[in-house]
Amino acid sequence: MAALGTRALVVRIGSTDYSDAVSDARVKSDEDDSDFVSFAQAAAGGARKYVLALTMAQDTASTSLWYFLWSQAGTTQTVEVWPNGRPVSGTATATQPKFTCSAVVSEPNGDLLGGQADKSTTARFVSEVEWELTAKPTIAIS
Repeated sequence: MAALGTRALVVRIGSTDYSDAVSDARVKSDEDDSDFVSFAQAAAGGARKYVLALTMAQDTASTSLWYFLWSQAGTTQTVEVWPNGRPVSGTATATQPKFTCSAVVSEPNGDLLGGQADKSTTARFVSEVEWELTAKPTIAIS
């Protein structure tokens, strides 16, 4: 059994691991409200749309995920989500599967920069984004 944990998730874009900048990552699905539904989509229960939802730390370093969003909005990027961590070999297994998707990088519909004051010295401003996926993610297990 490869139940998913809550501490090992890895988010990669290209060859860069952005896990240290992400506190919440979800692949979400919903009914697609398209005016056109094919017979194949109808037979499968209806058209679906998928998004990658991320909560990320705001960080203006040129190597950060937030800066990547800032500079790459509007582009389509290959994203890997490893719910149980990424093995050193980089090869997915039954216990460490990899989900791959193409996501359209977009700015948030909310806080892009800044946030509320906090007395904690470790608190960080965050941005929440939902990047539209071009299709349902694929899964690799070996």
